[in-house]
Amino acid sequence: MTYFSFLSLFPLLLVIVAVIGFIASSNVDVAGKIVANLGLSGEGARVVHNAVQNASESRKAAAPIGLAGLLWSGLGLVNALQFALNQVWQVEERGIKDKAVGLLWLIGAAVLFIGASAVTTIINWLPGFVAPVGLAVGLVVNFALWAWTFKVLPNRHLPWRAVVPGAILGAVGMEVLKVVGGIYVPRAAANSSALYGSIGVVFAVLAWLLLFSRLVLYSAVVNVVRWERRAGTVQATIEVPAGRGIQPSDDVTRGGRVERRDAAA
Repeated sequence: MTYFSFLSLFPLLLVIVAVIGFIASSNVDVAGKIVANLGLSGEGARVVHNAVQNASESRKAAAPIGLAGLLWSGLGLVNALQFALNQVWQVEERGIKDKAVGLLWLIGAAVLFIGASAVTTIINWLPGFVAPVGLAVGLVVNFALWAWTFKVLPNRHLPWRAVVPGAILGAVGMEVLKVVGGIYVPRAAANSSALYGSIGVVFAVLAWLLLFSRLVLYSAVVNVVRWERRAGTVQATIEVPAGRGIQPSDDVTRGGRVERRDAAA
């Protein structure tokens, strides 16, 4: 999941480059603001300035290419999410139907993001004392996105109430990751860029994506454990390679590993 999340950043960056290019063409110091917010210096700052300059020159071509690549990489990320959630629920994939389900999930996620962006923009125009409303909106949108993910992507028909615990954990955890990312990523990017150059920024982003991937799996596991406590489990027989001392009466873990009774004794 971390790998595909990282790959999806590249076409997303193309879309961002196109947007930055259009903004930079109106004589706004976009590069200076990015460098200041991330605390970059040296090679990292130079790369940002060059990237913004190139963005203003290639903004018209970057937009359609970035959108097409974002759709392609987004489907790859969805496939990784589907695989992870199916493994947690211990079910098979749908096959070619997963592509249609993934596209449906992307459409729903896009609607949630667009709606949340519109509401957030409106809230930013309001006085500062309504700032808690922005946090509440973020939590609601995160909850809806996580519930939509756990309901649609795995090959398991579940009632909406079965995905609520994991969605709550995911929503709260995502807000925590946003705060951690706002503090950790700029500092890590600044320190790493000064030491390793532009590749240091990659290290900081990968660390955040790894934490996000773990949050997805932990939230899904919460749903599975809660479901098992409510509906119970079923014993199933699996086949394992034959070997000395392995008997049909041996216990098998959820991961398919044989635990021999004589070894345990």
